Amino acid sequence: MRLSVLSSLLIGGIALAGCRSSSPADVLAITPSRDITSSVTASAPVPSADVGAQRASAAAAADTVNIPPKQEVLAWAGSVPQASSILEDVPASAPKPSLKPTISPDADRAVRSRMRIYSQRFGDAKPINFGKVTPRHYAVHGVDVSRWQGEIDWPRLRAHGANFAYIKATDGGDHLDPMFQTNWRRAKEAGLKRGAYHFFYWCRVASEQASWFIRNVPRDPDALPPVIDVEWNGDSACKRRPSPQQVREKMQVFMDMLERHYGKRPVIYTAPDFYADNLKGAFQNYPFWLRAVAQHPSKVYPGRKWVFWQYSGSGLSQGVNGKIDLNVFHGSESEWHRWLDRNSGA
Repeated sequence: MRLSVLSSLLIGGIALAGCRSSSPADVLAITPSRDITSSVTASAPVPSADVGAQRASAAAAADTVNIPPKQEVLAWAGSVPQASSILEDVPASAPKPSLKPTISPDADRAVRSRMRIYSQRFGDAKPINFGKVTPRHYAVHGVDVSRWQGEIDWPRLRAHGANFAYIKATDGGDHLDPMFQTNWRRAKEAGLKRGAYHFFYWCRVASEQASWFIRNVPRDPDALPPVIDVEWNGDSACKRRPSPQQVREKMQVFMDMLERHYGKRPVIYTAPDFYADNLKGAFQNYPFWLRAVAQHPSKVYPGRKWVFWQYSGSGLSQGVNGKIDLNVFHGSESEWHRWLDRNSGA
């Protein structure tokens, strides 16, 4: 009987070893989508749920399982670092381990440096007398840049007073600023808070423009909210000027798509003539970035609340050859940090 049992076991083992699964899951090959641009891999699809529902779902998940937000990897940018603390989940009563063995002095100084607010030391090729309230009365200064600034020495620019930067990313539905990838990466390496902006074309479908921006701009939780730049451009081949109602409808489509994708309400950048034609009294629940290079925004845009003021298009700074746009944040240093807490991963 013992030999019979052993024989049975040997025969059964040989039979099982000869079996192979033919399940479709073992042989299914998933072909990646070809719906990508030449610059980056395709981003995740835009969720259909509204932003409020999306945030509520994320908050509910965070209450039960502490899962960090998904990292999005782009071909040129790599993975996005998450702003998290290694002591975040340690009970208040528990002894906290020393960080000295794992963080070098140089790395610690770099972290502190990134949080510092630098006083501005900009010049201006065309200085303006703004009256009683000038840009120097504001604590947090920054810049906006594009290909026209060429190669930027970002550490020097930051030390000269650029605490934040808005970087040109896209135009219309098919143009990527050739310096965007470099500026996006180097600005963050230098410790600036940075965001991306899109120059809106009135002859292109709004949803196409939003999709193009989303494909090319990383979903980095540490970034500033995205910007839609709306103005009349006499140099463009597109001479169309839609009605104010059409302007606002196209803007809304674009902004809704960006807000669903990035989870942040977009900032509206505009100039005096376009604002007067289309935006007076509109979009009261959106942050505004206002161009006013001859007078304070309170005089150019009466009654309009604003977050950023572009006060010069002829700024001068170390780290940049030629002129650069200069901006301020509307608030103190502490208000800046609170605004970042609400609008980025800072």
